[in-house]
Amino acid sequence: MSVKTVAVIGCGIGRSHIVEGYVPHPDRFRVKAICDLNEERLQTIGDEFGIEQRTTSFKELLADESIDIIDICTPPGLHLEQVLDALAAGKHVVCEKPLTGSLKGVDRIIEAEKHARGALMPIFQYRYGDGIEKAKRIVEAGIAGKPYVGSVETFWLRTGEYYSVPWRGKWETELGGVLVTHALHLHDMMLNLMGPVAKVFGRVATRVNDIEVEDCASASLLMQNGALVSLSCTLGSQEQISRLRLHFENVTFESSHGAYTPGKDPWKIIAANDAVQARIDEVIGDWQPVAPRFTTQMAHFHDFLCGKGPLPVTTKDARRAIELVTAIYQSSDSGEEIALPVGPESPKYATWRARTR
Repeated sequence: MSVKTVAVIGCGIGRSHIVEGYVPHPDRFRVKAICDLNEERLQTIGDEFGIEQRTTSFKELLADESIDIIDICTPPGLHLEQVLDALAAGKHVVCEKPLTGSLKGVDRIIEAEKHARGALMPIFQYRYGDGIEKAKRIVEAGIAGKPYVGSVETFWLRTGEYYSVPWRGKWETELGGVLVTHALHLHDMMLNLMGPVAKVFGRVATRVNDIEVEDCASASLLMQNGALVSLSCTLGSQEQISRLRLHFENVTFESSHGAYTPGKDPWKIIAANDAVQARIDEVIGDWQPVAPRFTTQMAHFHDFLCGKGPLPVTTKDARRAIELVTAIYQSSDSGEEIALPVGPESPKYATWRARTR
């Protein structure tokens, strides 16, 4: 098995990538280098994991031919140019969410990928865990049947202390609010199980914190398959939960309520009758436990790099999630329902920052 060398750029959430994504797979990955502008954090993380190569220079790592993968964990406003630079340098790239802050930016990345030697994998780690992966297997087996209705709730808490970090809460550097940096996870999980969106009506507001971006939002979706889905999210919940409840013809799924582990068991999987339950048991009765979050996503990424499986998350997946954000922002500003796909004709295609508070 080929061991891939990794440089982690940004040691905040980057530490979680190391702990969950790379340390559990010593036969697949070796974190060779880390990069951070905070010298104290750089040294602390380097000492913790025995990483000798430590630098404040992103360009230095792009030029290092011994590095296979650039893992971008920097503030969101830096993602677009760093992804493009890493692809141009011939590296494989992992990038935290949001991949970028507009559909125009995503489309620039998609165009760059066509000419790149390396592959890009956006991060959507909440797709991985026993609960959601069982649900996905049941849906893909055709057991769930027609999708009816779903609700997705991202009820988290972020206070002024969270926004004391200079880049947070600003359009230029965080790129958006609760829709972009928090609820995007749950919304991707829903899309992964319910399919693409046809129409969106949404509202956003800034009610919890004194910030530029939104911290409350709600939306009503019509899916392409005819199902109806409601989304609601806030950063002002005194109890933090993440919850999906999805109703199909033959099965109702409800996720665990762990704010940051909604893909893990226990999930409720409620069959319509004994016959449906028997079919479910055939599909997941021999289930082998799946490691949650980054551990499984990175394992699948290594399989892809070795030609043993598909790319687990693609830029098209990231575009679909960002397209939903774009439609909600556009609907909130216009007061109108927005039909997807959203293209260059949208006033929000190139930027979200013109939103009216």
